[in-house]
Amino acid sequence: MEIVSVTVRKPEDVNVIVGQAHFIKTVEDLYEALVAASPALKFGLAFCESSGACKVRVEGNDGALKELAASNALEIGAGHSFIVMLSGGFPINVLNAVKGLSEVCSVYAATANPLEIVLADNGKGRGILGVIDGLKPQGIENAEDAAWRRDFLRKIGYKR
Repeated sequence: MEIVSVTVRKPEDVNVIVGQAHFIKTVEDLYEALVAASPALKFGLAFCESSGACKVRVEGNDGALKELAASNALEIGAGHSFIVMLSGGFPINVLNAVKGLSEVCSVYAATANPLEIVLADNGKGRGILGVIDGLKPQGIENAEDAAWRRDFLRKIGYKR
C-alpha cells in the first residue's frame, strides 16, 4: 500500500468541502441541499462513484466550479468521496445541510486554506486517511491577536 498526498487546486477565494458518502444519489442530494441552504451560492460538486461505471459524477450551478470540482475529484480518486467548491458564501452557511444528508458519512474539511488530501492507495482503490488544512500554528494568540479575531468576526457579520 502506498501513502500519497494530493493538493486541492483552487483559487484563493474559493472554499472547499471534502467528505465521504455512500451512494450515487449523493451528487443530486448535495446539489439540492446547497441550493436550499443558500440560493445565492455558486458551487460545483463532484462525487467519486466506487462501483459500477466508477465515474466522477458532477453537479452544480457554476460551470467553472463544476469543472474545478470534477478535476480535483478525479485526481483524489477516493471511492465515494465528494468535493464541493463554493463561491459567494462560506462552508458555515451550508455545512449542517451537507452533514444532515443521510448518505454523508463524514466531512474531512471545510476551508478556504491550502488543502492536501492524504490517501492510502492499494493499487485497486483509494481511501482518504485525513487532510492537511492550512499551515502550522505560529504561536499562541496574545491580547492584540484576540482583539483582531473578535473585530474580524464582527466585521464579516458572524458576531454582533
